[in-house]
Amino acid sequence: MNLRIGIIGTGAIGGFYGLMLARAGHDVHFLLRSEFPAVAQNGLRLNSQVHGALSLSPVNAYADVAKMPPCDWLLVGAKTTSNADLAPLITQAAAKGAKVLLLQNGLAVEDELRALLPEHIHLLGGLCFICVHRAEPGVIEHQAFGGVNIGYHSGSAQEAEARQAIVEEGAALFRSASLDSNAMPNLEQARWQKLVWNIPYNGLSVLLDSGTRAIMDNPDSRALVAELMEEVIAGAAACGHSLPQGIVGAMLSSTDAMPDYLPSMYHDFSQRRPLELGAIYAAPLEAARRAGRELPKIEALYRALRFIDARNQAR
Repeated sequence: MNLRIGIIGTGAIGGFYGLMLARAGHDVHFLLRSEFPAVAQNGLRLNSQVHGALSLSPVNAYADVAKMPPCDWLLVGAKTTSNADLAPLITQAAAKGAKVLLLQNGLAVEDELRALLPEHIHLLGGLCFICVHRAEPGVIEHQAFGGVNIGYHSGSAQEAEARQAIVEEGAALFRSASLDSNAMPNLEQARWQKLVWNIPYNGLSVLLDSGTRAIMDNPDSRALVAELMEEVIAGAAACGHSLPQGIVGAMLSSTDAMPDYLPSMYHDFSQRRPLELGAIYAAPLEAARRAGRELPKIEALYRALRFIDARNQAR
């Protein structure tokens, strides 16, 4: 079956996965904004420490969603801060019964968007385990990893078997591009599990002006990372999600083994883009609070980041 794939938000995430899928032989179409002239003229380039130097040219690139063909799968790599604005673009680019996969961090990121989409669209969440950033328009730097775990959120598929088939179809797309991908039976639990890494490292990279290596090499910041991770686990448990035993030690060890990495929130801060504080901090804090659990260290980090973000946006 020849599936047409659309990329909404061709930054680091959308550009990486779109390029990899296109090079695997899939029919991929990219919607761009400010980067359209550069990509239309020069194509996409990926400098990967895993896959080597790769390029895609010419690119099926569009500045106007009305010119895109209807897509069977839409991969959304844009920031959660723009989700409400993306709904009309997704609706216009989606074929009947399309599957929309949000490749975004945070909790409950699908909920707001679901209310703005037609019922026929299937909405899924994708958890990306990757170290990647955009160096310049159309140029992506990839340091490590690349897997995507997928879970079904909502749509016209009511039976568990039908939902599983859709998730497996998505996972098969990524595996065809030599990328690890697994079906997740519980999307909310998977998002809490991803937050165990995202909450400490994204926020602390901004607060401490440091990459992962410096944070891990200092005993005080390393201890703070572990304490924040434990609070995420407590929040997940209060919401009914038991995360794997030993997850803190496993994530610390995995980060130790990573190349030095500046998380996406650091790049947003350095380029004066709004920080994704709602999805990564406010949503899990509120979910835990509704379940009767306060998360004071995460709350303190969130409040500090709100101050930093407000000052950064005012400059």
